[in-house]
Amino acid sequence: MSLDDIDFAERYRQHLRRSARPSKPPGAWDKRAVELAGKPLGGAYTDAFIRLMDLSGARSLLDIGCGPGTLCLPLAAQFEQIYALDYSPGMLACLQARIDESGVDNVQPLQCAWEDDWSAVPVCDILIASRSGLVDDLDAALEKIHRHTRLRAYMTQLAGGHFIDPAIARLLGREQASVPDYIYTLNLLHQRGIHPRLDYIELPSRLAGCTTFEEFAERVAGSLGPLDNGQRETLADWYRADPERARQGGAPMRWAFIGWTVPSATT
Repeated sequence: MSLDDIDFAERYRQHLRRSARPSKPPGAWDKRAVELAGKPLGGAYTDAFIRLMDLSGARSLLDIGCGPGTLCLPLAAQFEQIYALDYSPGMLACLQARIDESGVDNVQPLQCAWEDDWSAVPVCDILIASRSGLVDDLDAALEKIHRHTRLRAYMTQLAGGHFIDPAIARLLGREQASVPDYIYTLNLLHQRGIHPRLDYIELPSRLAGCTTFEEFAERVAGSLGPLDNGQRETLADWYRADPERARQGGAPMRWAFIGWTVPSATT
């Protein structure tokens, strides 16, 4: 059996079902948008993503899952036109407020989801999907990417299948099934005859930077659910046993950066 004999699209869907990860409705991201309003854009992740892109020959950009403008606003000066797509009205409102504040005139917000009809979504030279690729049907998402991109596409997807260090979840008896990660994208692209570039963006854990155990426990509970007294005691022992490990929040988070030339650009 070769890789081409494996139905990676179906295996992705099966893996996603096994993970039992609930999908987030737009309202969940609307609440997150309120938290992000007023916070500065940029940072290590944004800098790394942009540094890994090839913008040559590109005049237009389509940003899928744009959020508050994390990437499209820092990139605005590099393009004639940017279309910023998100399914969260709250995120798009946050983006529009930043557009109005900055005076940027070439970024157009669009409310749309991966699963929606994209007939009104413009075709652009470059498409980016930053941390927005955990979709119900990855194969269908890749098809949409290729129909709406002239030159190059860039995605970041989780590496390892866990959003916090799984060792902490195991310690508390809260081990969670992994979510499907970037490996499926590589295999689905391979079956299309595409050999993408692969890099990694490493960031501190979501649990990093806590100054007290209470803050740390609150973040862990936010990811794994409420902790009982026994679990809190176990977590406190882990936290105090190695202050540097606790400061780092366990293992870092890694995002796989996948970049490729779309098939239409090679013909």
